[in-house]
Amino acid sequence: MSKKSLWRLIASVVVLILISGGIYLVRNLGGANPDFAAGSPGAEVIVDVPGGATGSEIAKALFEKGIVRSAGSFFAVAVADPRSTSIAPGAHRINQHIPAKEALTQLLDTSRIANLLRIVEGSWTDEIFAQLIAQGHTKVEIDEAVRRLTFPAGFGIDGIYPEGYTGLEGVFFPAQYSFGRGTSALTILQNMMDRFAVEAKASGISAGTADFKPKQLLTIASLVQAEGDPKDFGKISQVIRNRLKVGMQLQLDTTIHYITRTRGSVFLSTDATRTASPYNTYLYYGLPPGPIDNPGRAAMDAAVNPVPGNWTYFITVKPGDTRFTDSNSQFLIWKSEYEKNLASGAFGKKS
Repeated sequence: MSKKSLWRLIASVVVLILISGGIYLVRNLGGANPDFAAGSPGAEVIVDVPGGATGSEIAKALFEKGIVRSAGSFFAVAVADPRSTSIAPGAHRINQHIPAKEALTQLLDTSRIANLLRIVEGSWTDEIFAQLIAQGHTKVEIDEAVRRLTFPAGFGIDGIYPEGYTGLEGVFFPAQYSFGRGTSALTILQNMMDRFAVEAKASGISAGTADFKPKQLLTIASLVQAEGDPKDFGKISQVIRNRLKVGMQLQLDTTIHYITRTRGSVFLSTDATRTASPYNTYLYYGLPPGPIDNPGRAAMDAAVNPVPGNWTYFITVKPGDTRFTDSNSQFLIWKSEYEKNLASGAFGKKS
């Protein structure tokens, strides 16, 4: 082969490499952002989105699974849509060969997350366990997992507590979780507890305060979570402090609801307030022996940083209208208004 022919062959190979590389870059990095047309979705595949994944990492995963035609097409859609920041980690069921916009829609659809555990703020721990059982875990497995959990410092099951205290309320952080098939109950519960440890430290609960130990602050957070709307959390936290300071009973209906396992009702009978339990804040003074639910971050923050005020009473007169006062007479006037609203059905059906 002549030198001239050799150089022509080399040049051809270089051009071919450049063209192939350009195609790869377009397809993988979205240089031209080619996109699939709507209307002909393919089969469902599973895409794992790890916690903290970036938009480009998700785009690459979607491209490699054949979901989007180019990583760039999805990345461009994600950057333009603020909802993309709320894509939950986990194993998502997504159709192949769909437009990037539809891929984002499917990623935001939590019903497409395999083995999704949606733990709402204020959940009781037995409600969390019920979700695990619904996903195939057994009570025996869960009980064994509980015995093997590593509790954050200051929140373990230690000491002697009144009957009914388990030490398990409050330490499983409410959030959306998704775990692969076959993940043990221990791994799932430990993950929730580890997330709690992070949030408790960030809120300041783990450090305690001059007046309250970490577990007491967590108990206050659980009461705050159960008693009101987020906009009122800081004031409710202050009411609890004010009542404790002057030696008033807390008399919080939600502690009775916790004992009797009733949700969705604002009505509380006189008989219910006589329920024998150390959690009954109508019978006992001070904080209950432990949290009454698993609070979210906003309630944790409010437990550590209440809104300053002299209130000792509060009442939700109607949905969305919670009022605060330091006057018993004013409270009784508002209570009468609440009772009229309750009778008229403003709170829904009384149960």
